[in-house]
Amino acid sequence: MRISVEADVSAGLPRFTIVGLPDTAISESRERIRSAIKNAGFSFPRTRVTVNLAPADIKKQGPVYDLPIALAILMATGVISNTTFLKETAFLGELSLEGDVRPVHGALLACSMCKEYGLRSLAVAIENCHEASIVKGINVIPVNTLLEIVELIKLNKQPEFYKRKKQKKIKSGHMIDFSDIRGQEHVKRALTIAAAGNHNVLMIGPPGSGKTMIARALPSILPSLTFTEALETTKIYSISGLLSHESLIENRPFRHPHHTSSNISLIGGGSYPMPGEVSLAHNGVLFLDEFAEFSRKTIENLRQPLEDKYVTISRASGTLTFPSNFMLIASMNPCPCGYLNDKNHTCECAPSQVQAYKRKISGPILDRIDMSLHVPRVDFEKLTSTQNLEPSETIKLRVENARKIQQERYSNLMITTNDQLSTKSLGQYCKLNNDSILILKSAIDQYQLSARAYTRILKVARTIADIEQSNEIKTAHLAEALGYRCDKII
Repeated sequence: MRISVEADVSAGLPRFTIVGLPDTAISESRERIRSAIKNAGFSFPRTRVTVNLAPADIKKQGPVYDLPIALAILMATGVISNTTFLKETAFLGELSLEGDVRPVHGALLACSMCKEYGLRSLAVAIENCHEASIVKGINVIPVNTLLEIVELIKLNKQPEFYKRKKQKKIKSGHMIDFSDIRGQEHVKRALTIAAAGNHNVLMIGPPGSGKTMIARALPSILPSLTFTEALETTKIYSISGLLSHESLIENRPFRHPHHTSSNISLIGGGSYPMPGEVSLAHNGVLFLDEFAEFSRKTIENLRQPLEDKYVTISRASGTLTFPSNFMLIASMNPCPCGYLNDKNHTCECAPSQVQAYKRKISGPILDRIDMSLHVPRVDFEKLTSTQNLEPSETIKLRVENARKIQQERYSNLMITTNDQLSTKSLGQYCKLNNDSILILKSAIDQYQLSARAYTRILKVARTIADIEQSNEIKTAHLAEALGYRCDKII
């Protein structure tokens, strides 16, 4: 939301007050602003100074208001006048005691807001310019010091705008290729389907079966980010303070939080809500290794983002909604020791321990996972095989072709993948023949599948048909989708 900074200098005892629900960082900025104005060569008023941050009913956070507050005070004291340039420009930056303008978080988001509110320019620290210049149509003005911007306003001359340099494309850090994975062909097939339809996956298998390696290879077959997706993702990293100097994020995020992560770190929150891992994984992958080792409360908090593709966090300071359209890839052992039903090791867990371990993953969470896979130990012959396996580049082409089919099919629905299909649209886009209906009815009756499981089976079947470039969902497509239901194997 646009925040307007107003300043009033009136008679009275010397006092500097900031109103409009400022947080501690803003309240402490009074001394920074006072010193910055003084060291820039201007006199700070020796009377009563009142600064208002409007609208007054919204909590303000962070040092981003230092520069606009200083300019508002200089305007109130007559050092600068209210020019057209000031009316058409937003200012963002933290001030040092000497008057230097320092970078802040959220420059990209601020530039997007300038475009939304019809402003022409944004003045930020030089370190924030490359990030802010991603948004087209807004002139980005690099600012080094408070004195520099004041002289620019007083002279009323055309500022020098930042010229964006062409960014070198950074290679993805996910170097594992599907051709590096020996065996597990059924798992690679399932992850290809998941990547094509943006479906959630649970892998269950003994230690050392390759679950983590397979998950880390998944980004290599995901479609490249579109500019719109890259911009959405970059905004989240910008507001979180995690954006590097490369600026625009061009690779799909792959987040791998540890199983000791707290609820706030995974979902988001804090005294002033900030994005968590589910939002940092937006348009990418959230990999939860040792899924059953996460606290039950943390796992249950995944319900809303898995279902709605966003997460809403409410605190006393306000309510914020963050996007969280990610692929959940989870992995776990079949039991505490990890060797249940393993042909080479004996499981040492009591039946009660196995049941308690499995109960850590509740039915509602399993209901929201589209595909579940057994990942057995790889045989020695497959590990030492010299056969050339299909590389990620080839698989990625199939995934991109399937995504293109979905984008064209759902162009009128404003969705891009099968997992986003609403229940209302299933009857139109996921029609079954008579044989498939009978098979699905038998499976639902036998395994007591829920209505949500029914819809997710249809979505996976639709994705399998898209990979095969089939307009209709055939019986084989439905049968394969049924084989991935986690209700049967956990």
